Amino acid sequence: MIFHKAMVLHEFTMGDVEDPYLYAAFPISAWQETEMGRWVMANVEGQASFHIHPDPVQYGYRVVITGKLSPKAETFFRLKFR
Repeated sequence: MIFHKAMVLHEFTMGDVEDPYLYAAFPISAWQETEMGRWVMANVEGQASFHIHPDPVQYGYRVVITGKLSPKAETFFRLKFR
């Protein structure tokens, strides 16, 4: 059995907002409409998830989208999008 670690698929920062989950919804949905976002959503194993963390450098929040890709899909992702 092969185990895959979740990897960072996309990340962005937001300013200091009252409800970061509400404000993260639009940039996440906009990213899903890009070429990378559509490819990731079609090839991720299971579901991609997002995490919101305080960003002490920017005094706001960092949003990180993670997910698991097969080894072949991960190679393609790293070559095409990174």
